[in-house]
Parts: sequence; structure tokens; C-alpha cells
Amino acid sequence: MKLPAAQVAVLEAASANDAQPMDHLAETADLEPATVAGAAFALEEEGLVGVTERVETSATLTDEGRQYLENGLPETELFRVVREAGTETDLGSAIDAADLDGPQVDIALSNYARKGYGSVESGTITADPDADPDDDPERRVLAALADGESIADEAVLDRLGSRNLINRHEDTYREVWLTDDGITALMEGVETADTVGEVTPELLTTGEWRDVEFAEYNVEADAEQAHGGRIHVLRRTAERVKDVLVGMGFEEMDGPHVDADFWINDCLFMPQDHPARTHWGRFEMEQPTEIDDLPADLVERVRAAHRDGVDDGEGYHSPWDESFARKLALRGHTTSLSARYLSGLEVGELEPPQRFFSVEKVYRNDTLDATHLLEFFQIEGLVMAENLSVRDLMGTFTEFYEQFGITDLEFKPTYNPYTEPSFELFGEHPVTGEIVEIGNSGLFRPEMLEPLGVDCDVMAWGLALERLLMLTHGFEDIRDVHGTLVDLDFLRNAEVVY
Repeated sequence: MKLPAAQVAVLEAASANDAQPMDHLAETADLEPATVAGAAFALEEEGLVGVTERVETSATLTDEGRQYLENGLPETELFRVVREAGTETDLGSAIDAADLDGPQVDIALSNYARKGYGSVESGTITADPDADPDDDPERRVLAALADGESIADEAVLDRLGSRNLINRHEDTYREVWLTDDGITALMEGVETADTVGEVTPELLTTGEWRDVEFAEYNVEADAEQAHGGRIHVLRRTAERVKDVLVGMGFEEMDGPHVDADFWINDCLFMPQDHPARTHWGRFEMEQPTEIDDLPADLVERVRAAHRDGVDDGEGYHSPWDESFARKLALRGHTTSLSARYLSGLEVGELEPPQRFFSVEKVYRNDTLDATHLLEFFQIEGLVMAENLSVRDLMGTFTEFYEQFGITDLEFKPTYNPYTEPSFELFGEHPVTGEIVEIGNSGLFRPEMLEPLGVDCDVMAWGLALERLLMLTHGFEDIRDVHGTLVDLDFLRNAEVVY
């Protein structure tokens, strides 16, 4: 029997009595481990050796994991501060007292309620007096791993891995032994075949490649999996949304992420004493604090609409402060872009019919949970035309969502300060069957349109891109695609619905 040199070396180094690790065979045969693996798999196909494989997992702390082990997890430190304050306190004060900043704030808030430490609602945080941060399972596992102990609780290990506090390692161990056929082949004699493993420039230039025997390749042999970079599935879905809306005749809007409250709220007939306009509902800028320029005539018309109303409306009859309207904040919705475009200041005065959209980030001071984030993507849209109705709006949504395979939309009347009539959109979650809110919409009120100089109907909406992704891909927690709890396997393998 003739075999390639590497296979002969592995066959002679293998034992019929004991399974030999491939690393040991590589050392004995003076070959590279990869060469030994290829030779062993080829010999296994011939029935001359057997190959067994086992996978062992291990975990080690990351730098962040070691830091939290030493200083405490952000959520446990936040709990200690709240408990010392008497089980209930102001959220901002608790965050400052716990010395949390940057990403640690999001991490603490996203894990606080999940672990049963208490609740966060309307700017107030509470602490459960029965909770024990010293018995936190994630902290105990971090400590055990630091001491070199093995951990069997896969759920906690998975959670720590998703938080980037540990690195999970999978080591594959393969062992080789001689089969009866392999022993027989050695007893009968095995010769080294004069085979070539690769085509070299010398073989090509001399023409010797015509006369040599090439070794066979096992194309089914295991290979290390490589993960290349790719565009985030949320961004790819956003691009798909843009393609759909452009195909429906819409043009894209663009505008500032930081804008004056005038454009974000006042132009939308949102009263200045509305709860969403307090510091608990928005992110106000410290520097600079105000916008420099606002159109004076538009400011006056908006002021009049708020104070006295338009046509038969009565307005709010409440104080309206221009200095408050000039305050800068991160936009809480992209309807600020709609106000800018309808005013004529962005692309000139608009004549109906017009269709505009945007797919951009918005920022809200919400409580983090499975369906809410501090920043997310909003699909903004407006149609400007004569004699629009709710049926036009519902038909637009039906056509849009059908492009993503969603055909079970439900609508519910609601109230918005700047639209009337108004309704919310809902879709059925493909896994849980729950009805999930996916957007809000309506026809802009005269109190908004008249000051902007618009004398026709405008229907508009704000849809959640992340909620669309939940319906098309079936994940239940919005944090599976955002932040420290992100599911990397999902991001690597998810495809966009076309």
C-alpha cells in the first residue's frame, strides 16, 4: 500500500492500544498539527484509523469583568445607594451617588429591574428591601471564574458573555487510534508515495507537474470559522425601508439631531407645560443652550395659535415663553423635520401634492426595557395633498408593511396634540402572538398647519424601525440588537426581509 508521506508518518505514530492526541502525534511525527489533522481524516476515510472528538468550553474574565468584580456591578452599586437613601430616591441623584457615567448608566438601568432590585419609573427609583446584592449570581460567577473554578450554570455564563464580562472559549480535542485494518496495513508494509501537496512555480515552469502524483484534498475537513464585518441588520433594514418609500414616490428629508424646542414641539402645537417637555422627558443641551435664529413672523404665528387658537379653536390660553422655545435639545421625534419642511425654510415653499420621509435617530428619556430604548430609529413620513382622509393613511400603511410580509395590521384611535384624527398601529408578534404597537399617525391639526402657511391636508406618521425588525425577525427583546445585551449570532446571521 502506498500512502502520502504525512499519512505514513501518522499511521506509524498511532497506537492500537491507546488513543493519541493529535498534538502528540504531530510532535512524534515532526509534522505541523494541521498536516496531522488532514492526514488523520484521510486515513479515517480509508478505515485505517479512528478519530474521536470532544469539545470543552471554558471562560475567562475580560478587563471589564475584572473591573466589576473589584468595584461591583453597576446595578448592585446603584441598588446599594438607593437602599442607603431609604429604598426610594430621585434617579438622577442615585446615579450621581453611585458614581456611574457613560455606558455604565445604561448597563445599570437595563439590569436593575431584571434582577429584581427594584423599579425605575417617572424619574424615581426604588429598592426592594429583600434583595441581596452580595448574592448576585453574576457576581458570584465572576468571583468563581477568577479563582479558577468551573461553572455549570450556562444561563449565567451566557448573560455574562452577552455583557462582555467574560470570554467564552471552545477547545476541540481530537484523538487518533489504529483500527484493525490499520494494524494489518502496517504488518503488510506501507510505502511512501511520491505525491505533491501543492502546485509550486517550479513545477509549472519546469513542466514537472505533468509527471507528479498530486495528493488528494479532503474538502470536508473542519476549518476555523471566520466572521467578517457586515452592516448591522438594523441599518440594512433602514436602507430597505428607504428603498420601499422611494418606490412609493417619497423624497427623503434631512435635518439636525439637536434642534430648538420650537421646531421639536411648539410648531407641533405641543403645549409648553406638557409633561413630555420637562427635563424628565427630554435631553436638554448644556452648551450651547439656545438656537440663534428663528423666523420672527413664524414665531408670532405659533405663539398666537398656542394662546388663542385658529379658526374655531380656542388654543391653550396658557403662557407661551419664546425663551423656552429657543432651548436646544436632542429631538424626541423626527416630526421636527416635517415642521421644518412644511414651513418652507428647508426646500422652499411646497405646493401639493408632496411626499416626504426620513429614517433617523430620535432620543427620549425613557426607562429601558424589552421594547424601549433611550435612542432609536423613527420612520417619519408625510403626505401633503387635498382632501386626504384616514382611509388614505391606512392604505399607505397597508402598502408599506406588505413589502415586509406584514399583513395583519390593527388600528386604534388615540390622542395626539398635533393630529386629529389620530390612531396607533399594531402588529402581531410572530413568536409570542402578542399585539405590538409599531407606530402613531394622524392628520395634522389646523393649529399646526395654519402657522406654517399650509392650506391643504397633511397626513403624517412616526413608525418604530426596531419594532418593524421585531415583527420580521421574531426577537422579543429590543436589546437583542442594541447595546451590551446584543445577540452576536443574530447580528452575524440575520437577513433583511425583501
